[in-house]
Amino acid sequence: MEYIQLNILELLEIYGEEQLQERLSSFVCSKNRDVEDFIQHKAIEFAKQRVAISHLVFSMTTPPVLVGYFTLANKFIAITGSALSKTLQKKISKFSQYDKELERYIVSMPLIAQLGKNFAPEAREMITGKTLLNMACDKIQEAQLIIGGKAAYIECANNDKLYAFYTDSQFVSFGQRKCDKDELIEESILVQMLKYFKN
Repeated sequence: MEYIQLNILELLEIYGEEQLQERLSSFVCSKNRDVEDFIQHKAIEFAKQRVAISHLVFSMTTPPVLVGYFTLANKFIAITGSALSKTLQKKISKFSQYDKELERYIVSMPLIAQLGKNFAPEAREMITGKTLLNMACDKIQEAQLIIGGKAAYIECANNDKLYAFYTDSQFVSFGQRKCDKDELIEESILVQMLKYFKN
């Protein structure tokens, strides 16, 4: 199946906030309430403020179906040196500042802040999570061709299935953080993982 990715700001300009909000309210992700809540209630405002930009993925069918989305943001992250292999430390050091006192790297890096598949009946079989993740990584690499950088990171719920999903795509764990109060995640801890792009 073929897909088209559209920046939420482009859609906001074309359809206006009310019509776009109505479209986003049909997004269903019962497996992750935070993913559903974000696209339904926060994505437009975050984009307008340029805090994080969502990219909506539609099937190239008639009519197009919203099959998923991903949200990207640029964040500073602290990574303890011992959490990374020597090889990865060497690679990350090119794009970071090292705090000798705290023994950690301070890195400005793209965050895949949300990654969500639409589980509404008309959309649930139309895309895989792997395809969405690859789209997000490709979009980051496009940006890094302009501004530099070679890595991205995610923060996922602390469960084996998600950990395996990201590990299979060459993400490696480097830390954990407690969930914020407004994050609708059952687990109280998020696992932080990064991917270094080889190309």
